Amino acid sequence: MFHEPAEKSQVKDLAMAYKTRLGVWMFLVYALVYVLFVAINLIDPSMMEKTVLMGLNLAVVYGLGLIVVALVMAVIYNRMCLVEERRLEAPASDKAGV
Repeated sequence: MFHEPAEKSQVKDLAMAYKTRLGVWMFLVYALVYVLFVAINLIDPSMMEKTVLMGLNLAVVYGLGLIVVALVMAVIYNRMCLVEERRLEAPASDKAGV
């Protein structure tokens, strides 16, 4: 069974290039943050044991931070893509009304 959309869309996604570029940049930013987490664990694992916030060690705070950053980036990505789609669709709908 192929994983395809349930319904074929007849509308071309005008913002595809923007979404792809934005997604790649956001992935690179997140990958850098994650690589720093891994680097700390490789270079100085004892640093992760240090208490940094409300009795929690760096490993827990950084790990939860990674999750929060991913969620925030997903919301930002969604919002930016929505704005771009509306911006690109606006001229087409203006022409249809004329």
